[in-house]
Amino acid sequence: MVFSTGIIFLLIMSLLRLALFFSFSRQGHSFGAVFSSFLLGIRYDLRYVGILELLILLTGLVPFLDPFRHKIGRKWALGLLGLAAFLVLFFYSVDFAHYSYLSQRLNASVLNYLTDAGISASMVWQTYPVMRMLLLLIVGVWLVRKGLKALFGSIQRSGTGPVTRKGRIGWWVVAFLLLGLGVFGRVGQYPLRWSDAFTLGSDYQAALALNPFQSFFSSLKFRHSVYSEARVREAIPALGGYFGWDNSVKGDSASLPGGLCLRKVVPRPGSLTSRPNVVVVICESFSAYKSSMWGNPLNTTPFFNSICGQGIFFDHCFTPSYGTARGVWAVITGIPDVAAATTTSSRNPSAVDQHTIINDFKDYEKFYFLGGSTSWANIRGLLTNNIQGLHLYEQQNYSAPKVDVWGISDKNLFLEANKVLRQQERPFFAIIQTADNHRPYTIPEEDRAAFRLRKVADDSLHRYGFENNDEMNAFRYTDFGYETFIQAASKEKYFDNTVFLFVGDHGIPGDAGKQFPRAWTDQRLTSEHVPMLIYAPKLVRAERLHGICSQVDVLPTLAGLCGISYDNTTLGRDLLDTAHFSGKEMAFIYDPDDADIGVVKGDFFYRRGLKTGKEELVPVVDSVGAVQKEPVLKEMKELSEGMYELSRYMLLQNKKKDGL
Repeated sequence: MVFSTGIIFLLIMSLLRLALFFSFSRQGHSFGAVFSSFLLGIRYDLRYVGILELLILLTGLVPFLDPFRHKIGRKWALGLLGLAAFLVLFFYSVDFAHYSYLSQRLNASVLNYLTDAGISASMVWQTYPVMRMLLLLIVGVWLVRKGLKALFGSIQRSGTGPVTRKGRIGWWVVAFLLLGLGVFGRVGQYPLRWSDAFTLGSDYQAALALNPFQSFFSSLKFRHSVYSEARVREAIPALGGYFGWDNSVKGDSASLPGGLCLRKVVPRPGSLTSRPNVVVVICESFSAYKSSMWGNPLNTTPFFNSICGQGIFFDHCFTPSYGTARGVWAVITGIPDVAAATTTSSRNPSAVDQHTIINDFKDYEKFYFLGGSTSWANIRGLLTNNIQGLHLYEQQNYSAPKVDVWGISDKNLFLEANKVLRQQERPFFAIIQTADNHRPYTIPEEDRAAFRLRKVADDSLHRYGFENNDEMNAFRYTDFGYETFIQAASKEKYFDNTVFLFVGDHGIPGDAGKQFPRAWTDQRLTSEHVPMLIYAPKLVRAERLHGICSQVDVLPTLAGLCGISYDNTTLGRDLLDTAHFSGKEMAFIYDPDDADIGVVKGDFFYRRGLKTGKEELVPVVDSVGAVQKEPVLKEMKELSEGMYELSRYMLLQNKKKDGL
């Protein structure tokens, strides 16, 4: 019985892996190319099948739990196998949805959604066919249990059950050793680990080899964030040149725990003297390769592309991490959110106090506009606890109707914000956070006449970065929202003296095709590459800048441009201060799900696995001249490790000033 039921579960898990391959095989991999993933996947599956069968084998030693000699034992075995069938089908159902959404197997970061269970449940309900999935789950469990019951009865009637008198002890020992080997995963000193999947050559092959149990439980133990003061001290010299730390400006800033990153900055030559208003638009899922600015043939953002030609456009901007909460955190604090995969820093009570450069915009009115609720991810705590005098606008503050789980539409959010901003007599600093470019990809009925839906053939959609027409049209609808906003704002008196900054909260993982070098797809840089635009046609000269920059640079750059004296405790810099930072461009990237840290600098991207120790140095341009890679690798390793250690430290030490 043990081996028969084990084979059934192994077959089910293999068929589900095959289903994953056929459902998500657009990366151009043939079955032959990923056959090694299937072989390794069987070993991962054997681990969890082995745990189940060992439980049955061990409990069978108790006489009344022996399924062939006692009725209670039979009920116990069938009940346990039925529960196992439910868990397998449930985990794989969630796993398929998770992979469809993020191109990653199920991992412990999914527990983040339990923190905002109401919003998460609404999004799932509005995005996925939940009732059909539940029905399939129920039917699947029933069929598996019925088949197992029939198998059990057949074995019992045959009289060849595993608990025979002859050779009982020998059979039990052999079965135990074989199952134990399956759980261990290999013959050798060390067990099979999840990191073995990443030796296959690509993230897709690794994902195909893993199963949701392996990916989920392997990530659980890395969910807690800590920092080491010793490692922070070691990081300071490597980062000194990048941040401009020296004896004349640093003073005692290297002393822990206070003042580590503090740089007092005064207005630089060329900054604006008109005390301009500031509007920061945090753009949901504004993935660079899906937009028009890099020539995507679907031309999804023609309006935004047009205003990029009228402002300062940064075409090599990266977010420090993937995820909206982490993106908002990086913009507000200027510190990469390097919290573990199962949480974000906005949810950490120990990190609730954060200094932000927004408060250095003295005598400015402060606004934050979100179409839904800032209870999501505890963003309300980050905002209201740290931004002095903040006027917070949420769904209940607007007259526009709610359209889905994320609140009012982005178009109406922009119009509602414009109604508030046009009434201001004092300078203001406003943040508008969009949400429509997100599942369930709602296009309001009220906009169906002005905004025309497009239908594109599946092969073209997939070739140019989109899963389906709903996603593509939602991306286009964001552009419609930007156009509506700028057209409305341009009619107001505040417009001519306002600096608008648009930046994506994160990108979207996917195949960037021929629009970018292959490394952008293979190394998942598409997850972090976003547009950033400073748009102020009456205040700044238009130019397209190719230097590498980051989301953490947003506030230092705005303060520098607007002539604001500020305390810079961020890990960012003023991108327009070329006198101090020319030639020092880089972007730090942290992947919480895969536990990777890295740096994009010059022609290369370096990344290292925190758990695996695996290092990669790959070009991010089409052609690289002769270069000695060892010095480059050494420098980028020091930068990435230094930024990671300093970020972990600053998340808990970037305290806001007293009285704020």
